[in-house]
Amino acid sequence: MGRLFGTDGVRGVANADLTAEMALGLSVAAAHVLAEAGTFAGHRATAVVGRDPRASGEFLEAAVVAGLASAGIDVLRVGVLPTPAVAYLTGALGADLGVMLSASHNAMPDNGIKFLARGGHKLDDELEERIEAVYESHRHGEPWDRPTGSGVGRVRDYLEGFDQYVAHLIGVLPNRLEGLKIVLDEAHGAAARVSPEAFTRAGAEVITIGASPDGLNINDGCGSTHLGLLKAAVVEHGADFGIAHDGDADRCLAVDHTGEEVDGDQIMAVIALAMRERSALRADTVVATVMSNLGFKLAMEREGIHLIQTAVGDRYVLEAMKEHGYALGGEQSGHVIILDHATTGDGTLTGLMLAARVAATGRSLRELASVMQRLPQVLINVPDVDRARVGTSGELAAAVAEAERELGSTGRVLLRPSGTEPLVRVMVEAADIDQARSVAGRLADAVKSALG
Repeated sequence: MGRLFGTDGVRGVANADLTAEMALGLSVAAAHVLAEAGTFAGHRATAVVGRDPRASGEFLEAAVVAGLASAGIDVLRVGVLPTPAVAYLTGALGADLGVMLSASHNAMPDNGIKFLARGGHKLDDELEERIEAVYESHRHGEPWDRPTGSGVGRVRDYLEGFDQYVAHLIGVLPNRLEGLKIVLDEAHGAAARVSPEAFTRAGAEVITIGASPDGLNINDGCGSTHLGLLKAAVVEHGADFGIAHDGDADRCLAVDHTGEEVDGDQIMAVIALAMRERSALRADTVVATVMSNLGFKLAMEREGIHLIQTAVGDRYVLEAMKEHGYALGGEQSGHVIILDHATTGDGTLTGLMLAARVAATGRSLRELASVMQRLPQVLINVPDVDRARVGTSGELAAAVAEAERELGSTGRVLLRPSGTEPLVRVMVEAADIDQARSVAGRLADAVKSALG
């Protein structure tokens, strides 16, 4: 079978790909790997379990909790909270592991299980492989070592987690938000209560949309993947700007007072300058992926900030940050990691920090975001090609070199083989959209010719 774990946990259609049986089995396996088998290691291990509001999260949470408790793990059930809240509480409470049930920005029928190690950190590939190996071995007949009597785990609700997380967010803000009117789009997701509460306690006037989750409407035409409603609401209410989260609130995108989108690259640029001003941007360095807009790189160079680029995925951004001690990193999609205050991307924290910069400077978000100019970007997916030969084809290398000569220092070419499909993604940035389209089209033809 293929690897269960993807780039962000185990994910699929709930009750079809991701079943209660799988959730229970994976949780027992995770207990053995992450908690050193809980009580079997001579101590009573603890897990923090949270979820987003999806209807399927109710039965999946029950399965996860049952699996953990049956393995001798005490469970603190924090209810509906964002992924970064579960990560924070896992660390703050000294838990041995954390579990978040969410499919992030995916549509409602999907769900997922994300395991967190001690401290609230995402798992590396080696830990995920160990959990999967234990799960598979027991799925094929090897019996579990099951505690009995007082050895089984105990389960209790930990509703204090809500206030504890909000207090953490408010406590790390550099300044208050009085005087700001902000529209928040919560995607009918995990931050529907947390984010409005945090912004209100910080002093902002808050207008909410997408904040009435019913288990079925998460990400449905709203949130960070559908900004239309937020753009209209910001203009309608005369707000200073708007913030949009995804289903589990580890992302943040913004809309300025004119209704113009402010993406993750621009948000990072604004926060980077704010952090450097208060000597919080270690080594004057930001970490981003190779998909960040070239305009972001040019802006950071102009401002004297060094940019480290990684493979696509916030886990790779986080790895580079932890390895070198950098304080800020993220993705164009709005996953922004402020490592001094969070172990994952935190959409509410990011939005609060962005708002704090607006409040502190008295400048509009539109003006602050203009520190970088997004270059036109064209992406073409080329299907039915041998993606494995992207890096070895001489014909393709010559086509790329010619494109790079044409674009010069104001453009960029990136060819990425898909991780799951027989296709190659061609991305071209240029100062002019017509040039970007022209070069991308020629490169797509070259990919078909060389790899088809």
